[in-house]
Amino acid sequence: MKISWLGRVAYERALALQEEIVSCKIAGDSDVDELLLLEHEPVYTIGRTPDQSSLHDPAQLPHAVVRINRGGQATYHGPGQLVGYPILDLHRFGQDLHRYLRAIEETLIETLRHYGVTARRREGLTGVWVEDRKIASIGVGVRRWISMHGFALNVSGDLAAFNHITPCGIAGVEMTSLEKEAGCAPSVLEFGKTVASFLTGQLKQLELAAAAKSVATTD
Repeated sequence: MKISWLGRVAYERALALQEEIVSCKIAGDSDVDELLLLEHEPVYTIGRTPDQSSLHDPAQLPHAVVRINRGGQATYHGPGQLVGYPILDLHRFGQDLHRYLRAIEETLIETLRHYGVTARRREGLTGVWVEDRKIASIGVGVRRWISMHGFALNVSGDLAAFNHITPCGIAGVEMTSLEKEAGCAPSVLEFGKTVASFLTGQLKQLELAAAAKSVATTD
């Protein structure tokens, strides 16, 4: 897997890059899986849903809104947050979106544990939590089993922008960060390197499980 650190990037630029890579993979021009790691300039995004109520009053939001082709309600991206976009051919990983989402969650849980924070899943809610506080959001899109979009984990910085929306459509949710939970935090780049290491391990497990299932089906 090719891993790229892009620094701080406008959302539209990163989306265009994802689209380009996905199109190349679908066309057969590239068989390389990629992980894009970055921070975004402040922006709100919301998925393909007729219910836009999680944006509250769009006219009063302090930052622009981008509507995109992932699942889910509104979220915020900005400095201090690690964003990861795995662009993968999910044929290699069993074509199982549920298991793929759980692998991303486990990657982030393992990474937070590495930095001394105990995180968990919550039944029926995609994402990662510290007790009842949400620290990471996950939203993926899939086109011909090529994945795009991904995860966003709050490493450090100001979380006030979340107060203008209902994050992920979950009423009363409290957002948190590694910095708030641990009292300090690494740079977003350092944190991203650790995430990449754990994600590589999770994907290897998915790939091995998919291969074993294929062999069992053939036999």
